Amino acid sequence: MNRRLAVSLLALAPALVLALPTLPAAADTYPSRPITMVVPFAPGGTTDVLARIVAEAMEKSLGQNVLVENVGGAGGRTGTERVVKAAPDGYTILFANMGPMAASRALFKDQRYDPRTDLAPVGLVADVPMVMAASKKSGITDLKSFIALIKEKGDGVTFGSAGYGATSDMAPNLLLHLTGLKATIVPYQGAGPAIRDLMGGFVDAVIDQTATLLPLDRSNSVKALAVTGPARLPQAPDLPTFVEAGVPEFSMTVWNAISVPKGTPQPVIDRLVAALDASFDSPRLKQRFYDLAVPVPPAEARGPAPLQKLVDAEVERWAAVFKDVSRP
Repeated sequence: MNRRLAVSLLALAPALVLALPTLPAAADTYPSRPITMVVPFAPGGTTDVLARIVAEAMEKSLGQNVLVENVGGAGGRTGTERVVKAAPDGYTILFANMGPMAASRALFKDQRYDPRTDLAPVGLVADVPMVMAASKKSGITDLKSFIALIKEKGDGVTFGSAGYGATSDMAPNLLLHLTGLKATIVPYQGAGPAIRDLMGGFVDAVIDQTATLLPLDRSNSVKALAVTGPARLPQAPDLPTFVEAGVPEFSMTVWNAISVPKGTPQPVIDRLVAALDASFDSPRLKQRFYDLAVPVPPAEARGPAPLQKLVDAEVERWAAVFKDVSRP
């Protein structure tokens, strides 16, 4: 090779490097910088609380900070869409619940993503019972009295929700659908603002997950009326189920999970799966989950395959439930 040709090739080297396609992160180098965990709801709600607990636990296994970023709006769809559009490199991950990850597909005609195909599953984090709580100012102390109030006042009774399509919106809609009653559901930008108004007496009730409402019941800030799951909670043994409280047709739990953008390299997904699985062995996580009445998922429910199966089934389930519901 003559000297002039060698010099020319050296001059072209930087451009040739830049022209090479970006290689996906490999398992032995990922993660090499902090990870952003997007929570598609406002701070203070159950999904946010659980995300922060899990992020802290996963950091130990990943060796990098996992930074929780709240991107609320549209019942969780805004933040979820952001993750769908993010670079599929494992540095932007989604921590969400069954609202934007399944039910919203049936509720909104203008949704620009399909959770079944535009997200790659990492794993289930928790399947959480919900609690119905009333404002202390309402004077209601049990579910039977609250149902009677709805029958009397109809649309004059208000439920606060985290926004259209959020689980705290789905739950009262399901309750009203099953009982044939009418009430007003007030959408907020996240569960936190809805619960603050519940505490202030600006809405009569909220149905949300145990992680947010049980601590407020214990502090006498709200009055818990019933739990939506099939059995009473060890952490709140005096709280009846809806079945026991006289509404046997209503039952609902909320699953929370982690997903990543479609196209994320499998070694990166495997690394996240391992980190999430390791977090369930953390004594601190186990205790914090227990305190919030949140069960740790059993081994057979963990990992990408069970989550994908769950998402597919839940999209179909809620499509049937809300087929006659008019939404934006």
